[in-house]
Amino acid sequence: MSIVRGIRAVARSPSRQVRGAVTVDTLTAAGYPSGGAETSETYARKLSAVDRCIEILSDSMAKLPTYCVDRVSRKRVDLPLLRLLNVRPNEAMAPSVRKKLLESSRLTRGNSYDWIRRNPYTAEIIELIPLPGELVYTWRDTGGHVWHNVQDPASGSVFTLSHADVVQYKGASRDGIHGISVLQRAAEVIAAARARQQHDLSYYENGGQPSGVLRTDTDLGGLVKDPKDPDKKISKKDLLRREWERVHSGPTNANRLAILDYGLDYKAISVTNKDAQFIESQEVAIRDIARYFGVPLYKLQEGKQSYNSNEQNGIEYVVGTLHPIVTQYEEEQTYKLLFPSQVSQGLELRINMMAELRGDNAARGAWYKTMREIGAFSVNDIMALEDMPDVEGGDERLASLNYVPLSKWVELSVNRNSENAGGETQ
Repeated sequence: MSIVRGIRAVARSPSRQVRGAVTVDTLTAAGYPSGGAETSETYARKLSAVDRCIEILSDSMAKLPTYCVDRVSRKRVDLPLLRLLNVRPNEAMAPSVRKKLLESSRLTRGNSYDWIRRNPYTAEIIELIPLPGELVYTWRDTGGHVWHNVQDPASGSVFTLSHADVVQYKGASRDGIHGISVLQRAAEVIAAARARQQHDLSYYENGGQPSGVLRTDTDLGGLVKDPKDPDKKISKKDLLRREWERVHSGPTNANRLAILDYGLDYKAISVTNKDAQFIESQEVAIRDIARYFGVPLYKLQEGKQSYNSNEQNGIEYVVGTLHPIVTQYEEEQTYKLLFPSQVSQGLELRINMMAELRGDNAARGAWYKTMREIGAFSVNDIMALEDMPDVEGGDERLASLNYVPLSKWVELSVNRNSENAGGETQ
């Protein structure tokens, strides 16, 4: 079943019709656009820093695989659900596409949603369909239960899903129900950066020529016939302004020689790009945007580039920015995608963040080496983290004899000294 056909099928289901006479107008009034119009995301992503931050974070989430683990034994458990999460979540999408859509919507809309479609007889999950945040309105009824009104993008009709059938991923939230997007929180910074960008565009569209004042002692009062429309009259000032802009504005007229007659004198009054320090202000805007998203500057090709500092910034990105996001995904998916009996047995869904560190071979190798030498990892544990097959004998763990428990230190020290003394006697 395709996604669109699936949406329509649920919309026609009597058991999931809209509660409380919710309509498309209700969604729009609540701040959820019905689609088609230019959204704040479209506006903000015209800034390269915003677009790149969204791409970096969504790509990071898209490449992280999911596995199931028993929290008691720490052993991995194979479940049919993992095929949906790691192989094919629905008919139309690869797993990476689904995860990228979810994270992009969470960043730009404040909320993203997985629609859980189940087998009606066994309750087994058969599809996970990501729903754009702008098509879903989440609300709580008088009994405290959470519902999700979903607008069908094809027909415009609205249907309702219970909270059990939806996995919701939120941005920063004030009430725990609705998330606030990064774009909303950074609205003023983005607006200022877009204003600078529009000023730059206008500057170059006008051939890099600053605006100014045309002076003349000639009387420019009264009306004259418009050369473009003889039946229409236009003021002399408007005619002069229009002709000046026609000749000297636009990229094709850059640096064109100006010939002034009738006693005209041109005086520029706008500041230059250097005086306005546009480059510096743009760098400040990029740093502000990066702070809102939690993305290190080196990933935006900004700031001072140093291998050591970039390496540390990359670790901070994983620990400080990515890890909290991953934790929310793990908790929400464990609660919604596993059966209660499986959760009671101690099963949890985990996301392997090692994929984000694959590029740093030296740091990853040193970490594996340390963990193996202290006996925390076996060879096969490391192979699993690298998505490689087990090797024969790889389950054995190593321990160094150079480290002993303090409680045994005196006994082992006496034994070793006795052996050394016996050797010297011989």
